Amino acid sequence: MENKKVVIGVSGGIAVYKALDVISTLRKNNVEVKVIMTESATEFVSPLTFQSLSQNLVAVDMFAEPKAFEIQHISLAQWSDLMIIVPATANIIGKVANGIADDMLSTTIMASTAPVLFVPAMNTHMYENKIVQDNIKKLQDYGYEFIEPAEGRLACGDIGKGKLPDTALISEIILSKLYPIKDMVGQNVLVTAGPTVSPIDPVRFISNNSSGKMGYAIAEEARDRGANVVLISGPTSLKPPVGVEVISVKTNGEMYNEVLSRYDSQDIVIKAAAVADYKVEEYSTRKIKKSSSDLQLKFVRDNDILKTLGDKKQHQILVGFAAESNDIIENAIGKIERKNLDYIVANDITAKDTGFESNYNKVIIIDKTGKQISLDKMSKRKVAKNLFDEIKRR
Repeated sequence: MENKKVVIGVSGGIAVYKALDVISTLRKNNVEVKVIMTESATEFVSPLTFQSLSQNLVAVDMFAEPKAFEIQHISLAQWSDLMIIVPATANIIGKVANGIADDMLSTTIMASTAPVLFVPAMNTHMYENKIVQDNIKKLQDYGYEFIEPAEGRLACGDIGKGKLPDTALISEIILSKLYPIKDMVGQNVLVTAGPTVSPIDPVRFISNNSSGKMGYAIAEEARDRGANVVLISGPTSLKPPVGVEVISVKTNGEMYNEVLSRYDSQDIVIKAAAVADYKVEEYSTRKIKKSSSDLQLKFVRDNDILKTLGDKKQHQILVGFAAESNDIIENAIGKIERKNLDYIVANDITAKDTGFESNYNKVIIIDKTGKQISLDKMSKRKVAKNLFDEIKRR
């Protein structure tokens, strides 16, 4: 995120202190931040605190002695790639919606040609007030964007909608908007991730060690590059990515149905899920009781989702994954041919520091012509970036 610039506007609400966490996350991602505070906001947190975290002077007073020969609200508006108001009170929302510019924050918002994102936080009755809702709708019609507040117990003791959303979510949205590569705007991308399970009885199943991290990283990369992303995920402990349509499934059959129902409208399909190849021939509707004899289960082949997609492929770019323990290249190339793939991403599942459950991967991207790109150990997000870079070069 080098050379990206954000102006954070802080208006006067109890959630002011949470904006500090957003600034901290942005700075850790090398985003330059400048802060504008309303007079009311300074009653909750000192400007010095924001100055220390942002490593820039904080603007509060429109008529303060300027630090440089410039009109400050204009220069800030022109400087930023994105402006975010966090927390956004009913007051600042109402001002901007009705064209009132009477302090440093409201004048800078009015002067900004960069995208402006409001993050409301206020009492639930205030947020639900028709006047506030009309002002929000008015600003949305003008092209301003909003992150909806969360529900829960508010500082005043009321319970309802009005809490500032989780700061990690706010930061994720900001970083996504600032992502420097936007070469997939308007494209439809479907990604599968995680394991599937094959039930044996109401309490038992077989599965595998897939964490879903690779598929989720691919979905996030596609989202940040501007694509419309559907993520079909087996059971994982991962937080659903913001701005991605996430569909949760458990079994091979459920994933098969969800993928096939959306396949025709997709431009790129990436099957990163570790799908169960077999299922028990006879599922027991009752828990299988322990006995003195051994338990024998018979397994039969389940759906080959990737081959079905290859057989039905028309305009789609189809990418598969090959998690192999031996003969990695040979097995991966054979999979490309059998399943009519455009690319396959092959990795060695016996490696201890990459692959399943790790945040890192070491892979070989192979296309249908046999071209190979070897990627040394890197984060799964970087693997995703390299994969889309290669797809876009095609």
